[in-house]
Amino acid sequence: MKAVLDIIMMLLSFYTWIIIASAVFSWLYAFNVVNPRNQFVGMIGNSLYQMTEPLLRPIRRIMPNLGAIDISPIVLLFAIFFLQRIIVRYGYPNVF
Repeated sequence: MKAVLDIIMMLLSFYTWIIIASAVFSWLYAFNVVNPRNQFVGMIGNSLYQMTEPLLRPIRRIMPNLGAIDISPIVLLFAIFFLQRIIVRYGYPNVF
């Protein structure tokens, strides 16, 4: 059972980095630092969008519109950190 919790923790950590990469990429794209017409850049942006959007979309529906500021990745990161803390505090001690 501890191995399953370890895998869940690793997946949550990996997804945290995907969310951060997606946010940084969206900033680079918005400020024209990367070339949006480049096929490789478009492929990376599309894959990051498809990986993060299913969890960010419900958060965006609930959150109030703040204009150009999107804090849904921050809310999702807080939720992931909270879930990791619950696993560490209550999951690991109950596993032999």
